[in-house]
Amino acid sequence: MNAMPPRFELTHAQVDTMMHAFYAGIRAHPVLGPVFKGRIGDSPDAWAAHEEKIARFWRNAILHERGYNGRPQQVHMATPSVMPEHFDLWLDLFEDTARRVLPGKVATPWVALARRIGAGMKMGVAQARAPRDAVPVLR
Repeated sequence: MNAMPPRFELTHAQVDTMMHAFYAGIRAHPVLGPVFKGRIGDSPDAWAAHEEKIARFWRNAILHERGYNGRPQQVHMATPSVMPEHFDLWLDLFEDTARRVLPGKVATPWVALARRIGAGMKMGVAQARAPRDAVPVLR
């Protein structure tokens, strides 16, 4: 049993539905598709593994399950093809997908959480791409 209650009600099936629909959108996106393809490749098995990994991330963030142990901020900062401006595209696609495939009572808090996490990731990537003597990026 989890020590903390979920941030909001969410089922495993809803996470899986969201990940499948979202990453279908990513693969078709003219800007984000090539960035992800460069990291994941073309293999359907590799995409399925990525979807499952990110599903574990969201189950951890929302349901407080402990199936994810990655370091997403470091991965994004260490991937040269990931740029700060990609996060706005990613978040807009995430929101569009969530509102299309999930009930509002699930989509609304999930999108809000994704936007908070995404803002932090964007700042980290912006700082990683900035010259060493640059003023820190704070938004």
